[in-house]
Amino acid sequence: MINRVLIRIKVLQVLYSYVLTRSDKSLGAARKELAASLDKTYELYNYLLKLAIELTDMEEARLEDNRHKYMPTPEELNPDLKFVQNKMIELLRTNEELGNYFLAHGVTWENDDIFKRMILDKILRSDVYREYMANDDNSLVEDSNVWRQIMKQVVLPSEDLHDVVESKSLYWTVEDVDVMGQFALKTFARIGEGNDHPVMPMYKNEEDGKFGDRLFITAVSQFDENNTLIDQQLQNGRWDKDRIALIDRLVLCVALSEIRAFDDIPVVVSINEYIELAKNFGMPQSGHFVNGVLDAAVKKLRSQGDVIKA
Repeated sequence: MINRVLIRIKVLQVLYSYVLTRSDKSLGAARKELAASLDKTYELYNYLLKLAIELTDMEEARLEDNRHKYMPTPEELNPDLKFVQNKMIELLRTNEELGNYFLAHGVTWENDDIFKRMILDKILRSDVYREYMANDDNSLVEDSNVWRQIMKQVVLPSEDLHDVVESKSLYWTVEDVDVMGQFALKTFARIGEGNDHPVMPMYKNEEDGKFGDRLFITAVSQFDENNTLIDQQLQNGRWDKDRIALIDRLVLCVALSEIRAFDDIPVVVSINEYIELAKNFGMPQSGHFVNGVLDAAVKKLRSQGDVIKA
């Protein structure tokens, strides 16, 4: 669910904050911040599932209001209820695991009616909605598929969603919306396939659950040592260490800690992952720079016997 790619991003973000404020922040406080950041990321996944339910409820309330107008039209008196009777939404609504999580964490969009109305209006105007309502297929597969398309084409790309998500939590970013949105889509697909346990767990396994905290602690404990190693490679490569961006240096530090301390992760996997992180969070040339420094640093570590894994 929360995979190692996302965990690495969260570790990097918390390490950045810790390095800038470590005179005022303890290691314990930083670890709690990391745990909170990961918990909130999983919470966002649940918020996206809840959004589908609340948008359906809003449309049902609108149809009911129309029926009670002073002079309703025939269409308003007898509306097509296919959308509001979506079988997948009903399974989400009655899922005990989801319901318990929503209640325990206060997951609701009830104070965001303006946002929900804007998203719902976009849905009702979309080709996906029109094609769905014109289709006589009332199967669970069809009901699941339409929400996958609505989420992909209407909800997740919406700037309105990005704005309201970032206003709800300091921990939520557009990147989190993209990743958790993909897991929401997988959940919809699992429901359509008849999966009895469609809600995805926070982590795939126990190892992933411990990965973030272990990586962060290791990166902090090896921080000075890794920086010395980085500076040696910068000097050998004739780079000016004083001109290296902090984010690039932190990417290198976390990468080296992973390479040195996690025997189950091949070196090439770690290098490739952190090159991508550098590209996404650094300067245009950061990916190439991180690749060069890591390659030289790993050769140094291998020659010293500090890295022996593949």
